[in-house]
Amino acid sequence: MPAIPLTSRRVLAAFVTVAVLVPLAACGSGGDGGAGEGGKTELTVLGAASLTDVFQKAGKAYEKEHPDTKVKFSFAGSQALAAQVEQGVPADVLATADTATMDGLKGETGKPIVIARNRLVIATEEGNPKHVERLEDLADSKLKVVLAAPEVPVGRYGKQVLDAQKLKVEPVSEEPNVRAVLSKVELGEADAGLVYKTDAATAPKKVDAIDIPDSQNAIASYPAATLKQSEHQKEAAAFVKWLSTPQAQKVLRSAGFQRP
Repeated sequence: MPAIPLTSRRVLAAFVTVAVLVPLAACGSGGDGGAGEGGKTELTVLGAASLTDVFQKAGKAYEKEHPDTKVKFSFAGSQALAAQVEQGVPADVLATADTATMDGLKGETGKPIVIARNRLVIATEEGNPKHVERLEDLADSKLKVVLAAPEVPVGRYGKQVLDAQKLKVEPVSEEPNVRAVLSKVELGEADAGLVYKTDAATAPKKVDAIDIPDSQNAIASYPAATLKQSEHQKEAAAFVKWLSTPQAQKVLRSAGFQRP
């Protein structure tokens, strides 16, 4: 899969630049070398939006095993995070929802390691009032469908599966990340949307998840890597390596992510 053009990444990043920059300015490496409370090393991890819940749990588990390290996260669409890296926002680790985005940052990262995989589902309002059963139903002009923008990994995966079935879907909106798509469905602003299976699982009382057959689905790969700009290379490398350990993989599996 080709790398995402820098211009496209920066256009989509505008949706979340403020949200990403503010917390990073507070928790990134500064004049104190990134030392946190009690002299702990503070690691800033940039994570794809679909990793929000599971990485917060993983961070707590990591801190328990590594009491000298404090892990802080900033979540957004992978394309927005890539733009932040290129703009020099202080951070130590990057985890994206696709390999294409990571490959486009080869000069900025260490060697990536795929830590998990994911699949798409169709998210509908709770109870599936529009009776959506398959991908073909999304082409119904009477159905309000929301998708992620094509510059976003989940948006590209969605386009891939729809194009493979020769389906023309006219979304009512294109969102900057998967959580924004899920939110539209949760709030009733859309009848259906394509999201990762793990994201739909975070809102079981608000949305229904319609499985897509493997023969029609796409597999999302999640690579993680250290950032060369990090002032804590040793600690950043340790965290990336830990994401492949049985302890971390157990956390990822419990959230519905598949093995790398």
